[in-house]
Amino acid sequence: MKKLTMIASGLRAHFGGTRPLAFLLLFLCCSTFAFAQTTRISGKVTNIQGEPMSGVTVKAGSQTAVTDNDGYYALEATPGDSLQISYVGFRSVSRVITAGGTQLNLTLEPQENTLGDVVVVGYSSQRRNSITGAVSSVDMNSLSKTRIPEVGQALQGQVAGVFVAANTGAPGDGFKLRIRGESTLGNNDVLYVVDGVPTRDIRFLNANDIASMTVLKDAASAAIYGSRASAGVVVITTKSGQKGKTSIDVDYFTGFYNAVNLPKMLNASQYMTVKDKAWRNTLGNDPNGTSPYQADLGRPGMANTDWLNELFETGITNSVQVSASGGTDKVQFLLSAGYFGQNGIVVEDNDQFMRYNFRINVNAQLTERLRIGTNLNLSYAKQDKMSSAGDAPGVIRHALIRPPVLPVYKDPSDPTYKPNDPYTDLPFYTGNNGGWSRNYEYSSNPIAIVHFTDDKRKTYQTFGNAYAEYAFLRDKSLRFRTNLGADISFAHNKNFAQNFGDDNDNDPAELYPGQGRNNRPNNLDENFGEAFTFTFTNTLNYAKTLAGRHNINVLLGTESISLRTSGIGGSRQNFDNSTPPFRYLDYGSDVNKNSAGSATEWNLVSFFGSAGYSFENKYFVNGTLRADGSSRFGPNNRWGYFPSVSGAWRISQESFMQNVSWLDDLKLRASWGQAGNQEIPDKAYETLVSQVGGVVNIVRYGNPDIRWETTSQTDIGFELSALRNKLSFTADYFNKRTSDILLAVGLPAVSVGVIAPTYVNAGEVTNKGLEFSLGYQNRDRAFKYGVNANLSTVTNRVDKLQTFVKNIIDDATHTRTVVGQPISSYYGLVFDGIYQNAGEITRHLFTNANGALPGDIRFKDINNDGQINADDRAFIGNPIPKYTYGLFFNAEYKNFDISFLVQGVQDVDRYNDLKQILNYDSRPFNSTTDVLNSWDGEGSSNTTPRLTFNNNGGANVSSVFVEDASYVRLKNIEIGYNLSMKKGNLKALRFYVAAQNLITITDYSGLDPESTSLIDKGTYPQSRGFLIGARLKL
Repeated sequence: MKKLTMIASGLRAHFGGTRPLAFLLLFLCCSTFAFAQTTRISGKVTNIQGEPMSGVTVKAGSQTAVTDNDGYYALEATPGDSLQISYVGFRSVSRVITAGGTQLNLTLEPQENTLGDVVVVGYSSQRRNSITGAVSSVDMNSLSKTRIPEVGQALQGQVAGVFVAANTGAPGDGFKLRIRGESTLGNNDVLYVVDGVPTRDIRFLNANDIASMTVLKDAASAAIYGSRASAGVVVITTKSGQKGKTSIDVDYFTGFYNAVNLPKMLNASQYMTVKDKAWRNTLGNDPNGTSPYQADLGRPGMANTDWLNELFETGITNSVQVSASGGTDKVQFLLSAGYFGQNGIVVEDNDQFMRYNFRINVNAQLTERLRIGTNLNLSYAKQDKMSSAGDAPGVIRHALIRPPVLPVYKDPSDPTYKPNDPYTDLPFYTGNNGGWSRNYEYSSNPIAIVHFTDDKRKTYQTFGNAYAEYAFLRDKSLRFRTNLGADISFAHNKNFAQNFGDDNDNDPAELYPGQGRNNRPNNLDENFGEAFTFTFTNTLNYAKTLAGRHNINVLLGTESISLRTSGIGGSRQNFDNSTPPFRYLDYGSDVNKNSAGSATEWNLVSFFGSAGYSFENKYFVNGTLRADGSSRFGPNNRWGYFPSVSGAWRISQESFMQNVSWLDDLKLRASWGQAGNQEIPDKAYETLVSQVGGVVNIVRYGNPDIRWETTSQTDIGFELSALRNKLSFTADYFNKRTSDILLAVGLPAVSVGVIAPTYVNAGEVTNKGLEFSLGYQNRDRAFKYGVNANLSTVTNRVDKLQTFVKNIIDDATHTRTVVGQPISSYYGLVFDGIYQNAGEITRHLFTNANGALPGDIRFKDINNDGQINADDRAFIGNPIPKYTYGLFFNAEYKNFDISFLVQGVQDVDRYNDLKQILNYDSRPFNSTTDVLNSWDGEGSSNTTPRLTFNNNGGANVSSVFVEDASYVRLKNIEIGYNLSMKKGNLKALRFYVAAQNLITITDYSGLDPESTSLIDKGTYPQSRGFLIGARLKL
C-alpha cells in the first residue's frame, strides 16, 4: 500500500493535479474487468445415452456457440455469468460459471412435452402450440425400437386413429395403413409426402433414415394436398447432415423367428377314428359295417405326419445400417447405406426378402439468403414370393387339410418314385389308371409346393428431390422455395411353374403324357414394368410477427405432377428343359404363347394457398384452398376445389388461468375441410373402342359426367399439458363423410355384352369416432420412465349407393355393401345351435326340413316361414375394427434401458374359411382336435355338429365361421445397455436384445388374428422373433 501511494504521488507530480490520477485508476479498473472476461469455457454435450449432440446452442452473456458433430463447444465467458444450453426437444440446462472453471460437460434430457417444437405440416412447418388441426407427431425413439423394416408398418399402435396391419406374416408382403377408417369403396391408401415429394408407397424407405413423421388426420391439416388427401396424409422428413467432424453410426442386429399359436391338428390315429365315425354317420353306409378307414388300419405306407411341423422352420433375419455425417458451416452431408434380409419360417429358401438402400443428403448455404440441397435414395428389393394368403397354390392351406396318414416322401423302392420329384401326391398312388385311394382327399403336398415354387419379384427404385430456397426482405420473412421430386421405379417379375406330382390322366389322346397333375404343362410368366413420376413444386411463404402480438403466415404455391407407366409381359409353356439356365421365354413351346404390353399416364396441375393469423399466441385461425386439375376427369369436371378452415384457443394463456400453476397448456381447436380422391384410370370419362377387321367394338363405355370423390370432415379437439409438461392429454371427435364415391360398375351383359366396367359416382360413406392420447414422462430421478397410450374408435356406415347399384356383392369373401351397414359386411345364415332330436327339427322346420338330421346345425328362421333358405340370411359381421389402441413404455436407470409396445384391436370380425374346410367340410380333409367334441347324441354338444360326409349345415355361409378377430399383442420389447465411452474414437456403444410378437391374446381360432384379408383361407402367420444387436458411434 505504501508503494502504491508513492507511485500515485509521483504521478501527481508528473502530470499535475488529481484528474489524471482519476483517469488512471479508471483505466486500471476497466482493464481488470476486461481481463476477467477472458475465461475460456469448453466442454461436451451428450444425450442420456452418452451420445454426442451436434447443433446444440450454448450461450453465455453476449457470446454464443454451437456444438460440433462430436458435441464439443468453446466460448469466452465471465465468472458469474449463466451458461445456457438449449436444443429443440430437450430440456434446457443452465450452469453458473465460476472463476477458474474451464471445462464443463453437460447432459441433455428429452423434454416431456415440447409445445414449442417445430412440426412439419403441409408445405411448411409450424410450432406445435400454434397448430389448429388434428396432427400427431410420431415418437421416433419408440419407432426405432420396433426393428421392423417397413416404415409404415412400424406405426402400428403408435398414433391414435391410425390402423396398421400386415397383409400377411410373409417377408416383404407389405401392410395396410388406414387413417380414421375406410372412407371409400375403392382406393383407401393414404398419401405419403417424403421430403416434399408425394407417393403412395414407402416400402423403399429405410427406417434409420427417418428424422420425423407427422400424421395429418383431419381435413384442415390435409386439405392443402387436395385431390389425393381424402384418406389422410403422412409427412416424412429424412435425416440431414450436421456440421462438424465426420461421425459414423453403425446399427446391426440379427435374430430368429418361429411360428407360434398353431392349431392342434389330428394325428393319424385320431384322423382314422374321426373319419370312421363320419363314414358311419353318412347316409347309405351301414353304421355297423366295416368302414374303409377301419379296413386301412395297418396298411403299408401309412404315416403319422405333422404337416405343420414339416412346413415351418426357424426363420433368420439380419440387418446392418451405416451412416456418415459431417460438414462445415456452409455445406453439410449425410451418407447412409443399409441391408435388411429375412428368410421366412417356411422350409427351404423360397420365402426370402432382402432390401438394399443407399442414400445421400447434401445441403449448402451458398449465401446468407440462398440455400440449396438434395436427397437421393436408391433401393433394390427382391422377394421370393410364396402363396401366403390362402391363394393358389395355398401352401399353408394344404399343410392344414392334408391327411396325416400320408408321408412327405415316397419310398425310393416305390415304382412311381422319381428322384427329381420324390414327394407324395395322390393318396397311396400306384399308377395313372385310377390307382389311388378315393377315401383320402386329393390335397397337394405342401412341401412339394414349396420346393417347386420359383416366383421372384425385383424392384429397383430411385426416389429423391432437389430444392433451392431464397429469403427476401431485410428480416428474411419472405421465402421462395422450389422443389423438384422424382420417383422412378423398375420392376421385374418372373414366375416359373414347374410340373410336379402324380400323373392322373391315362387318356390316349392326352397332350402331355407322363406329366404330373400340378402345373401341367410347366410354364413361365415374365413381365417388366416401369413408372416415372415427377413433381415440381413452388411455394412463396411470408411469416411475420407484428408489434410482438400479431403473427401472420401466408403461403402460395403451385404444383405439377406427371406420371407415366408402361409394362410388357409374356408367357410360354411346355419347356423341354426346365433347369434354371433354360427358364427363359425363348426356350418354351411356340404353342399357346402369349405377349402383351400397355402404358398409362396422367397429369395433375395444382394451385394452392394458406393463411394463418394468431393474436398474442392465444387465438389462432387458419384457412387453406387448393384447386386441382386432373387429366383423369373430363372437361365437365376437370377441376376440383378443396377448402378448409380451422381455429384454436389457448385457454391457458388467458389472464384468469395464470394462477393455475399445475397447468402448462390447454388448447381447444375445431376444424372443417374437404379433401379429394382421384384414384381411377386415366381418361375414365372416355369410351374406349377396338377395331378388328374393320369392325369397331366397345371396350368400355365412358362417363363424361364423372366427378371428384370428396371427403368432408369436421373435427373438434382439445390438448392439455400439465405438471411441468410431464403429463399430456389429447382428445378428438371427428365426423368424416365421403360423397361421390368412385366405383367401377359392370353394365348388364344382356344389354351391352361383356365389356369393361364403367366408372360412376356411386354413393356416400360416413366414419365417426373418438381419439384419445395420454402421455406421462418423469425424468426427475435416476430412474426415468415414460408412458404413451392411445385409443381410438370408429363407426363406419354406408349412407347412400348409386340408383342402379342397390348393393355390392362379393361372393368370394361372403360380404355385401349395402346402405345402413359398414363397408363389406359379412352376410349369411345365423347360427342357432345344434338340432338335438327329430322333434326339434319338426317344430323348427315345419314347412321343409330339407333333409336335416339330429346333430346338424340349426339356423335362425328369420322370416318364420318354417324353412331355411336364402331369405333367412342376415348381416353377421363387421370386418372394420371399432377400437384400436396402443401403449408404449420406456424406462432408464443408469446405463440400462427398457421399452415395450403393446397394441391391439377390438370388435372386428373375420370369416374363418379354414375353420369351415377343416372342421365342417364333407370331404376327408384333416381337422383340428375340436372335432373330437362333435355332437354324438342328444345333449352332447350344442356348438359342434355331428361327424358325417353329408352336409351337416357346415357347407352354408353362416355366422358359425365369422369369428371375433380382436387381439392384444406384446408387439416388441427391448432391453439395452449403454457403455460409457470416454476415450478413443468410439463415442458411444449400446447393446440390446429384443423380442417381437412375444405374447398374443385372442379368441380367434385361425393362424393369426392380424390380417388384411376379408376371408382367412390360410394366412401366413406373424412369427415370434428374438433379436440381438448393437449400435455404435464413431
